[in-house]
Amino acid sequence: MTIRNLLLAATALAFSLPAMAQPALTNATRQQPAEDEGLTGTVSDEAAWQDLGIAITAFATDRDQPTQTNAGSTAALGRALSGVISADLRNNGLFKPSGPDGLPQPDYGQVQVPDYPAWSARSAEMLVQGYVRANPDGTLTIGCYLYDVQLKQQLVKGGWQVGPADWRRAAHKCSDMVYSRLSGESPFFDSKIAYIAETGPKNRRMKRLAIMDSDGANHRYLTSGQATALTPRYSPDYKQILYLSYLNGNPRIYVYDLTSNSQRLITQSGNPTFAPRWSPDGKWILYSMATAGNTDIYKISSTGGGTPQKLTDSPGLDVGGSFSPDGSRIVFESDRSGSQQVYVMNADGSNQQRISFIGGRAATPEWSPRGDQIAFTHIAGNLRIAVMNPGGGNVRHLTDGWQDEAPTWSPNGRIIQFFRTEKNSGKTSIWQVDLTGRNERRLPTPADASDPAWGPVQP
Repeated sequence: MTIRNLLLAATALAFSLPAMAQPALTNATRQQPAEDEGLTGTVSDEAAWQDLGIAITAFATDRDQPTQTNAGSTAALGRALSGVISADLRNNGLFKPSGPDGLPQPDYGQVQVPDYPAWSARSAEMLVQGYVRANPDGTLTIGCYLYDVQLKQQLVKGGWQVGPADWRRAAHKCSDMVYSRLSGESPFFDSKIAYIAETGPKNRRMKRLAIMDSDGANHRYLTSGQATALTPRYSPDYKQILYLSYLNGNPRIYVYDLTSNSQRLITQSGNPTFAPRWSPDGKWILYSMATAGNTDIYKISSTGGGTPQKLTDSPGLDVGGSFSPDGSRIVFESDRSGSQQVYVMNADGSNQQRISFIGGRAATPEWSPRGDQIAFTHIAGNLRIAVMNPGGGNVRHLTDGWQDEAPTWSPNGRIIQFFRTEKNSGKTSIWQVDLTGRNERRLPTPADASDPAWGPVQP
């Protein structure tokens, strides 16, 4: 069945939304719930989805004369909002939307009464329209609507009240709504990425903790660079970032509070320490530490109190650690068999089993948020990003660069980010690839970038 027929069949059977007379939404801060469960189907046939014609118009403003806000005029914001939505849907590799450039802009009164024949004549199958309205208290109300042009139906709508500085979040929320409604997949655009920004010569690299939106916008440095920062991870509630810091060669694990812009020490040691990771409930932190020639994995309370629990105790290197989504198991890397490979164990350290049996070595495993796959770095000559199932089967390579490493999953488990090192220059940059392995994209950063960590969808 073609995607067009799948959409028509699912839409006709699932629901019918009545037209609304006024293009106004309640001042909700979250997306209004859809009246259906989303379309069923698969996103594996990517070419078929890219044939779906999605037109995205510049969002309308609610006055004849656009209102000036702290983020610019409502007319300028309307075009910027639709530009972000179009880029979101295009850059994920699943859709090829058109607009807002080159498309007519509806006026405010047309937002909920689209001219279906005109859009059908443009071969648009889906239509995204919306508006931006300035409120007396300085906030913005942004509405977003998805229409099926052939069925002449509204499929889903969303409305958000945001501060002027957060207008991009509303755009990402709209993208998430459209993406989820059409694909049946969970959203991921309204999320953030923590990473390490690198500057300076190779022998004196400054490595700073930084964050940005999922599309690379709203970049911000969190640390000064006086101490080297490594391997950040967002907390499950988005309020904190866990990271490793080295000052004068001494490793410390910190939690950076994003609300107060302060940090607290979790643990420190004179021994080499690596790869801190949160548990899914945020109550525990995994990390690796080298002692007397062995490197083992430990677990400590995220409050920093109590004695660390040692989870591994084998000769050699046991490094990393990524919890399964339900928190019951941990995937990690170890060279106990003589070669660096991927292992799993229960959350208490019991039942340790090797799962990777491939040529070369396997490192930096990360469990998918869905729980169905594990991403890792395959080291066999070059370093490539690969995935396998939790039992170690169905290994697939997603990249073929010279040095691609340290995968991190999108919140919906469909896209993987990693960092790539250029062969001659040594420059590092953040890239992403979807599970088909066919859609690679570099994310814009103001400096070299490594160690990406994709956070969950923002509340």
